[in-house]
Amino acid sequence: MSDYYRPSGFGGFSYFPPVIKNLFIINGIVFLFQMIGQQIGIGDGITLSDVITRYFALIPIGYGFYPWQLITYQFMHGGFMHIALNMFALWMFGMEIENIWGSKKFLIFYLMCGVAAGIAQLIFPPLLNEALAPTIGASGAIMGVLIAFGMLFPNRYIFLYFFIPLKAKYFVAIYILIEFFSIPSGGDVAHLAHLGGALAGFLYILYDKKKGTMYGNYFSGTNQNKNSNIFDSLKNASNVFKKKSSQVEDANFYEINGDKKDEEISQADIDKILDKISQSGYQNLTDREKRILFEASKKMK
Repeated sequence: MSDYYRPSGFGGFSYFPPVIKNLFIINGIVFLFQMIGQQIGIGDGITLSDVITRYFALIPIGYGFYPWQLITYQFMHGGFMHIALNMFALWMFGMEIENIWGSKKFLIFYLMCGVAAGIAQLIFPPLLNEALAPTIGASGAIMGVLIAFGMLFPNRYIFLYFFIPLKAKYFVAIYILIEFFSIPSGGDVAHLAHLGGALAGFLYILYDKKKGTMYGNYFSGTNQNKNSNIFDSLKNASNVFKKKSSQVEDANFYEINGDKKDEEISQADIDKILDKISQSGYQNLTDREKRILFEASKKMK
């Protein structure tokens, strides 16, 4: 048997975790239907795509709004670049969050941010006398994911245009300011929806931080046992909102069925691993470090 545990799928890190993979598939199928629908006429110059937009895009209140549109509009896109950029951003910023939180929590968060973005788009444009039009796209939900990434990993570097390094917290702040100051320009971009999704993501992370469950399935659980003291101060000692030390040593190696006692997995070991996640991401952990996290998370479930 191998000396190293390599987590995958639901048990560990995945480059295409289940929710993100299925969101890719669903968005792709819907986009295909939209494109095919543009070629199918149903009379009087109306295409099947027009009908899809009429009932499943987010239509302003009083012009054909239905409640389900707050969900369905998130899976529709206006062109190849629209869906490509959205899906790339979802993968780039959401992959690590889903792996840390777990699929159920991530899906709830994603859809909630999308719904909040839709509500903002329904309420504020009429108040600001903006032109009313159907709204489509996952951008509002993805803005919430971007906010979550910036708050969970504030010091992680993002490379603008592939060569300009910028910490996530500054990248997010600049992006939000651009969205805010772009509101008066109008155009075909739903800036208010983007800001609504971002606000929902921000409030969710604040609430999650207060509850101490930011790390989702890896370190949260309802069953307490004699080993739970290892995790009591994780939410404070490894708070990702604070700057971490740049020196992170590899954690000690523990066999799943070895002779090491549970209590020998110290809080310091866990803190070092979380520091490393905050600085460079889960994917840069060693197999030994991933194995320690996996075994520790099982004890808390």
